[in-house]
Amino acid sequence: MLVLTRKLGESIAIDDHIKITVVQIKGKQVRLGIQAPKDTKIHREEVYLAIQDQNKLAVASSSDSSRRVASMLKSKDKE
Repeated sequence: MLVLTRKLGESIAIDDHIKITVVQIKGKQVRLGIQAPKDTKIHREEVYLAIQDQNKLAVASSSDSSRRVASMLKSKDKE
């Protein structure tokens, strides 16, 4: 992990397309501004992890559903 120290108004550049700026410091909270291309997905970590969990559940349930449908179709073909 790279750890950087920034002051209010200072920025961090990631590649040529992403810029993160410290816009406010209030107590223990730091407010960041992020400039990135519109197609770049940016989430708070807890939201990102929740999305990943939902995606895993969706894939698992889709596989189960697909197997059940395939099994039903095979049994109808045998009739």
